[in-house]
Amino acid sequence: MSDASDKALHGRAFEAVVWGMSAVNFRLMYDAGISAGMTGSNQIVWWPGLMDHRNQTLTPNPDVIYLMPFYDTSDGPVVLEIPPAHGGTINGTVMNYWQAPIEDVGPAGLDAGSGAKYLILPPGYADPVPENYIPLASDTYQGYALLRSIPADQNPASIETAVAYAQQIAFYPYTPGGETGKTLWVSALEQEFNSAIRWDTSFFTTLNTMVQAEPFLERDRVMIDQLATLGIVRGTPFAPDEATKTVLDTAIRDAKEWLNEGYEAYFDAPYWPDTGWAIPTVPTLTTNSTAGFALRGSYPVDARGVSFTFEFFYPRHLGKGQAYLVAITDTARTALDGAQNYRLTVPADAPVSQYWSLTAYNRDTHTLLPTDILSRSSLNPDLVTNPDGTVDIYCGPEAPKDGPAANWIPTVAGSGFEVMLRLYGPQQAFTDKTWALPDIQRL
Repeated sequence: MSDASDKALHGRAFEAVVWGMSAVNFRLMYDAGISAGMTGSNQIVWWPGLMDHRNQTLTPNPDVIYLMPFYDTSDGPVVLEIPPAHGGTINGTVMNYWQAPIEDVGPAGLDAGSGAKYLILPPGYADPVPENYIPLASDTYQGYALLRSIPADQNPASIETAVAYAQQIAFYPYTPGGETGKTLWVSALEQEFNSAIRWDTSFFTTLNTMVQAEPFLERDRVMIDQLATLGIVRGTPFAPDEATKTVLDTAIRDAKEWLNEGYEAYFDAPYWPDTGWAIPTVPTLTTNSTAGFALRGSYPVDARGVSFTFEFFYPRHLGKGQAYLVAITDTARTALDGAQNYRLTVPADAPVSQYWSLTAYNRDTHTLLPTDILSRSSLNPDLVTNPDGTVDIYCGPEAPKDGPAANWIPTVAGSGFEVMLRLYGPQQAFTDKTWALPDIQRL
């Protein structure tokens, strides 16, 4: 291989990582579902209880009941039934293979809490849709929904209620007669579910699986020759030689470094001035995701690549049902260190209609830390509130000496960490920024 060919291969592999990140991210979750017991698509992988650190998805929410219905419309439409918001709440989004949102469901979605039968349609579907269904047109055959059943609090009885409410969801292939099919449930509770990004040559093997599974979308046809350079060709086995593997390995390491720089750039534009808190997205990605990446003159592949290195799922209406803020540094703009102790004072009257939570993640992998306590939330019955209504949350390898252990999130010495604040049902004081978080203070 000549030096020029070597450089071309590296460049194309680098760009393939950035372009394919969201689809590989999806496929890794699908594969983890298979490892958990799923036998194919049109089944729901779920956690019938609060997850623990064995869930190694990217920045998951450990305070809710998670459900992942994986669909495949190759044989026809698929029905997703969301129950009315009586006795429970479902927040969620249906997405295509690329995790571009098709529509939100539940109180913040199209059914507005009334419940509905959603009909997920395959590409090019032209048959009439019965009036009692809400059609969701997907431009890929496969995809999934991320659904969350929100408990009233974290008492065992409330968790059981949220689990029971989640089981009212139904998911099955559509029949012309409209019969209710059988929902197939696969529990991933108390077992490994690892969909963290693999920063090695196996990434390209997963990327090849995606190319074999789905036809190229029109906007992505430019990648056909690019991927062929790497040996990824539709209908052909992927079998790179050792020289190619060496270049691929270098390219993905370089891509990881570059994508991480993009992640850190979020914090150059903090949500509240002079703080380290940022909303981890950019307007062009939000706009294009909402439009299914169909806007002419704009295709934020770089922003999409960065986003799906640290998260999965993208809502169609970001900020309506939930809002997210991330911090990776303390008051001195020093990276959060798992061996140090910190305090975050959450101001009184958090602007939420449902709840807020703070979760710590591994800074390098963006996955849950291997600890027994993963987050602290306004749902926690034993959370200690200060007399003025503020709440002090502590992060560190040991329980705080001068604060309540019930407000402590353990960290792990030897690795950096990051924290995410979730606001479910964000209200006006958040959007107009009259309520603001201070920075995390190192103790």
